[in-house]
Amino acid sequence: MESLIIIRDGILRGEFLDGKIFYTILAIVVFWSINRFSLMILLRDRDVQVQYRIRKSVAYITYPLAFLVIGRIWFAGFQAVSTYLGLLSAGLAIALQTPLVNLAGWAFILWRQPLKVGDRIEIGSDRGDVIDQRIFMFSLMEIGNWVDADQSTGRVIHIPNGKIFTDVMANYSQGFQYIWNEIPVLVTFESDWRKAKQILDEIAQQHGASLSDSAAKTLREAAKKFMIFYTKLTPKVYTTVKDCGVMLTIRYLCDPRKRRGSEQDMWESILDAFAEHKNIDFAYPTQRFYHNDTEGKPGTRPSAFYAESPPEQN
Repeated sequence: MESLIIIRDGILRGEFLDGKIFYTILAIVVFWSINRFSLMILLRDRDVQVQYRIRKSVAYITYPLAFLVIGRIWFAGFQAVSTYLGLLSAGLAIALQTPLVNLAGWAFILWRQPLKVGDRIEIGSDRGDVIDQRIFMFSLMEIGNWVDADQSTGRVIHIPNGKIFTDVMANYSQGFQYIWNEIPVLVTFESDWRKAKQILDEIAQQHGASLSDSAAKTLREAAKKFMIFYTKLTPKVYTTVKDCGVMLTIRYLCDPRKRRGSEQDMWESILDAFAEHKNIDFAYPTQRFYHNDTEGKPGTRPSAFYAESPPEQN
């Protein structure tokens, strides 16, 4: 008797599974047919962009409906609806992983505010001014790329919000709100580099010192939120030696959006000032022959060496 009951239960379970498989295949065929016929009707005499949007819209409608119907077929006999909803949410989380990450990125941006509309930022390899912020992405007016000195290219870049979790982001506008810029000026070894450094320091003070006072106020405000501290905010000229001459580097504060303009003003002043001094000249990569016996310092010439230590004679 028990064996007959087991056989009967097995037959019923087999019929039950066969029925579910049949209805599952039927549902797949029906939704696939609906998808195909809908596209055939809606895509007729449409351009490429409209066809793309229609395909996406039909897919967003038919696929979730098919998933719900097939799920209902397999889980209709379950009393615990939570099981079905749990599996459904897990499937949606896997299928919509990227949109969910972008949604989490949007929530993080609203919470921590690492960027906002109007900020100039760099995220990954992209730079620009934030011009729009949405649930799944934010938009930048691109700067740089083939354009020098952080100026706009005219292109709008749409970046997924999820990038905020995976890429390093730099914000030009938050915190200190100024950037340090450097202008390297290379003069020849024969030039009066001390005079050149004095001229550059005067030009730097003329063009860059006005920002130091406002930068000091901004720094005090930024120090309340970030551990930012500088001992010196005024422009400075640094000296170093390169292969072709003496490198004098101007370091000064500037507005991120005015870097190219400030650099142009300083270079024009430098060119005008150096043109008035005959003992200061720009250096550039070149080739020359150096004769130590005529051009070297008196103490380093071969004649001076032999005068101090005459060669031994046999």
